[in-house]
Parts: sequence; structure tokens; C-alpha cells
Amino acid sequence: MSENNNAATARTVSADVASKQGKLSITSLVLLAVLLAAGTILNMTVGNALATVGIKPQFIIAAYALAILLTNANFGQAAIFGLISAAVIQLSTSIPGLNFFTELCGALTMCAIAHLNIKVGGKNVTPLVATFVATLVSGALFAVCGNVIMGAAMATALVKVPIVLGTACFNAIVVQALYLPLSKVMKR
Repeated sequence: MSENNNAATARTVSADVASKQGKLSITSLVLLAVLLAAGTILNMTVGNALATVGIKPQFIIAAYALAILLTNANFGQAAIFGLISAAVIQLSTSIPGLNFFTELCGALTMCAIAHLNIKVGGKNVTPLVATFVATLVSGALFAVCGNVIMGAAMATALVKVPIVLGTACFNAIVVQALYLPLSKVMKR
């Protein structure tokens, strides 16, 4: 019995050391994989249903936002989360390849804001604010760069502003709502 406790302790220590050294732990990657799987399924079901009313939630952004928050990722780790997420988005994107840039920027933005301790009325709203801004960055870059790539007039990017804002609000609410229960589960 004592050997089992020592083995579990050794694994916990090595996971903590990995995250402090800037390496991704197996736990972090598994968490991201589970969140991305859920995000992909939600994009294909709930996301498509909500798109009919003008909101196109991007659950993949919410997935990497949660992963960055829950693992307290550094910039290198956040960049990897963003790039892995962009690879998953390639299954459904309208402009292949562009998400590698937009999600990298979104993940780095998420990481920068996630390390702040933003409180309103004594309540932590860092997940809400960070996810809103990260989704806004990703969505705005996708809209503007997408217009350039497609050769469309920049004025057409303005048409996408309500969709990007709606998506940012939706993702922010989802991540804020899920952060507390998931962080409790992660700490067990």
C-alpha cells in the first residue's frame, strides 16, 4: 500500500515540475484533448443550431481558453494549445490554414490576461474577460485576414462584427460558468 502512495506522489511531483519548467504534462494534454473533443462535438451540434440565429459560438476557443486557465499555462504552453486547437479547427474552417495564426494570437492573448486577477464586486471575472478578449482577437483577425485572403472589400469585415461580438460574449459566459466547477474537479 505504501508503494502505491509513493508512486502516486512521484507522478504528481513530476507533473508539477513539468509545468514549472514550461513543459507540457500528460495531464495538460489530456485535459486539452478532452476539451477539444467536447468543443468539436458542440460546434457540430449546438454551434450549428445557434448559427441560425446569428450567433456562431466557437467552442474550440472556449476549450483552449479553459485549458489555459485550468493549467495556468505559460506563453509557450498556450501557444501549443492554440496551434493544436487550430489543427482541430481545420476539420470545419472556411479558410484552411488561417486558424493557425488566429488561434495562436487568441491563445497568447488568453494567456496574457489569464494571469491577471480581475475582480468585480469581489468575484473573479478573469475567465470572462480573458475569454471575451481572446475570442475577439481571434475572430477579428479571422474576419480581416479572411477578407484579404478572399480578395473581398474590407467593408465586408464590418458585417462580421456582430457575429464576432456575439461569439465573444457567448464564449466568455460559457468559460466563466465552467471554470469554477472544473477547477474544483482538477484540484480534487
